[in-house]
Amino acid sequence: MLDELLMAAAATGTAAVAYVGAAARVVKQYERGVVFRFGRLRGQVRTPGFTMIVPAVDRLHKVNMQIVTMPVPAQEGITRDNVTVRVDAVVYFKVVDAAEALVRVEDYKFAVSQMAQTSLRSIIGKSDLDDLLSNREKLNQGLELMIDSPAIGWGVQIDRVEIKDVSLPETMKRSMARQAEADRERRARLINADAELQASKKLAEAAHQMAEAPSALQLRLLQTVMAVAAEKNSTLVLPIPVELLRFLERATPESAQAPAQSAAPPAPPVTAAPPPEPLAPIEDLTGPSVDPAPRDRAA
Repeated sequence: MLDELLMAAAATGTAAVAYVGAAARVVKQYERGVVFRFGRLRGQVRTPGFTMIVPAVDRLHKVNMQIVTMPVPAQEGITRDNVTVRVDAVVYFKVVDAAEALVRVEDYKFAVSQMAQTSLRSIIGKSDLDDLLSNREKLNQGLELMIDSPAIGWGVQIDRVEIKDVSLPETMKRSMARQAEADRERRARLINADAELQASKKLAEAAHQMAEAPSALQLRLLQTVMAVAAEKNSTLVLPIPVELLRFLERATPESAQAPAQSAAPPAPPVTAAPPPEPLAPIEDLTGPSVDPAPRDRAA
């Protein structure tokens, strides 16, 4: 009798261990467990830790709650200003409701991927090339809103969307390079002209200051001579006062005009030539005289 009780106890213990082994489940910290009993959603979502289900009756599906990084394949489209571009992006999303992610959509990852590709092509067609290159923050926000609107009903939340790269045709790259080079050259010329204007203003102020004090010009000339002499070369610099040059410039036209007027001889008076005399008739030695203009006389 005792042996039978021991065998029954052992069998019961073995069955209990087998049942616990079949029913025991462990849900990790970054996961949530969704239980289906005979195909119907059972109770609440199982939290992380140890949990039990009914073997052969319940099915436990574990859903990852971590942020998923999904690259969006490059999409080729035409912008609003008729430029063909190729844009790729990346989507960061996570599951906020495990039961909705399993019940509402068959494969939430595939659904988010397709929605991201469609939204990216739509954004390309609505944007200009300059916005794709320089105003990406605004496009990222618009793309995130377009993807998040349907995904919120699937128990999925879009955390962030980023446009990774924008590929342009080679001809467009060369055109943009020429445009940037021309813009740089224009700014360099403007800066150079502004510098020349400022320098001319300072030089004009210095000229007015030296005009009030003529000795300042002599001191400036002496400083120039000292600067040249410090080079220890064989160049000889002789500064000439500016006033002397101006005096010679005023005196040169008058002195050159006077000798020219005295050295030039008087031109002889011009007289009109006398009119030519009429031709005399030519006499023939053997016959009568012949008139050279018979036609005029006949007329």
